[in-house]
Amino acid sequence: ISYSVTGVQTCALPILLGMCGLNCAACPAYKATQKNDDVLRAQTAEKWSKMFHADIKPENVNCDGCMSNGRHFMYCEMCTIRTCGSSKDYTTCAECDDYGCKMLMDFHAMAPEAKATLEALR
Repeated sequence: ISYSVTGVQTCALPILLGMCGLNCAACPAYKATQKNDDVLRAQTAEKWSKMFHADIKPENVNCDGCMSNGRHFMYCEMCTIRTCGSSKDYTTCAECDDYGCKMLMDFHAMAPEAKATLEALR
């Protein structure tokens, strides 16, 4: 998300917000799935396997976005932030009365861009 001189919120990329404030449309798993791009799946699997010290296979790199009823990347499928917000029928954590909970703040320490997005929505 960026802001124009007039203060009107603008964005250069499509936005598909996850519960936590991440832009799913910018995620390589989402991009690979939507484009059915096996090269990007393989590149993402290799990068994330190294980054997260995990054995991620290209066939596991599929996601239709956090809040979709479709496929989720394995981490997103078990994400406690997504589960919590979904159980309360929220679109994002920005709607929550308990906004700023430890679970969300711990995540935002690793993804400050997600925090900035939710802060802009509040």
